[in-house]
Amino acid sequence: MAASTLRHPCYSEDAHYYFARMHLPVAPACNLHCKYCNRKFDCVSESRPGVVSRVLSPDEAFLQARDVIGTLPQLSVIGIAGPGDPLANPKQTFETLARIREAWPDLELCLSTNGLKLADHLDDLERLGVRHVTVTVNAVDPAIAELIYDRVYWRGRTYRGREAARLLLERQAAGIEGLRERGILCKINSVLIPGVNDAHLIRVAEAAKAWGAFSHNIMPLIVSPGSPYEKEGRTAPKGAETLAVQAACSAIMPVMRHCRQCRADAVGFLGGDTASAAELATQAVRSTYTPEEREAIQLKLEAELLRRQQRRSDRIGACGDGSAGRLPGSGSGAVIVAVATRGNGKINLHFGHAKEFLVYRVGESGPELLGVRKVQAYCNGTAECEEPANKRKVLEETVAMLSDCAILLTSGIGEGPARRVREAGITPIVTKGEIGPELTEAAKFYRYLGKSAVTAKSE
Repeated sequence: MAASTLRHPCYSEDAHYYFARMHLPVAPACNLHCKYCNRKFDCVSESRPGVVSRVLSPDEAFLQARDVIGTLPQLSVIGIAGPGDPLANPKQTFETLARIREAWPDLELCLSTNGLKLADHLDDLERLGVRHVTVTVNAVDPAIAELIYDRVYWRGRTYRGREAARLLLERQAAGIEGLRERGILCKINSVLIPGVNDAHLIRVAEAAKAWGAFSHNIMPLIVSPGSPYEKEGRTAPKGAETLAVQAACSAIMPVMRHCRQCRADAVGFLGGDTASAAELATQAVRSTYTPEEREAIQLKLEAELLRRQQRRSDRIGACGDGSAGRLPGSGSGAVIVAVATRGNGKINLHFGHAKEFLVYRVGESGPELLGVRKVQAYCNGTAECEEPANKRKVLEETVAMLSDCAILLTSGIGEGPARRVREAGITPIVTKGEIGPELTEAAKFYRYLGKSAVTAKSE
């Protein structure tokens, strides 16, 4: 099982530092209407599931994949995740996957679905060699599920309310159990919705484990403009709320921490998507790589990844683990640190330009990724970025999102934002370098000084 996830950036936290993925947006139709979703609203700067710039035909998707594969040797996975549900568009989905499989048999194929039609297509997935399927399961109790889904479309009929919820949950369970029987790895995605399923997701984790799922990805709610949830006034959970639910569920089964809630046309590394194949071609050191060259590069990356895993295993073995199920920050000397990064394991992004922050717990056994906090970029200016009135709201939202952190590591921050961050009890440290060593040094510095903020936020 470990070998089948080694190069998959969504199924392995370590892999996402080394390998890239590509989503082909060939599936426009959906057979569910979720209350947090509105796929009519799209912006090219947005990163959330269901968003695409343009739906592609299978022919167009094949040509785009060919361009990206030739210019991005780290690409290891091609998946279909929408913008609707891939299995509600079986012709486009399976035609695309079949052509990719025939042309590039070394690539991993992946699919993300709501699970309604999963049981109907298990044989198709097995025939095409799809080894990774993600299923979104937001509830296992129909009374809660009916608060999340407006309608279910099934075999020419529209279902609503409790009846729709029961139908969906029965179909999801049958499909996921079918994946296990065929040896296909399944990741469960759950959207954390405050006041709806926040206390219920531990039951989803228990069901996921019983189904034989590989991991559980708990994602904070993104309320789409114009969606029913926006009209109800629902809001996203705070970072600390998400961490608490993730910690509780991690006592039951592995929890994914590095999810970016990607667009259905995402291309590149997690957290560092490229807008188009054309941009990849201009950014690449070379225009094309042969299959042999690609495999040589990926074998080298795989070796580096295995060394990284061994170092962490040695560190945990020396210090002990015992972190499963523990609230982030608990334990002697533990510090919560936010990092502004463009990727590649480095602190290399100005605070004002960040659209997300990686949040780590730094304890005795070293850094542990807790999750990703998405924010609006505060500015597009220089290192002297200040705080004009029209940006104060964005700054306040960012500070609130990081309110449980003791330290902020960034390559630069303006005087005004730095002052506001310090007022919130977060110490900004301007630095550049590898995330791992810098996290360790920052935590040592705080322990040495015995900062009261660290005690308040991290113990």
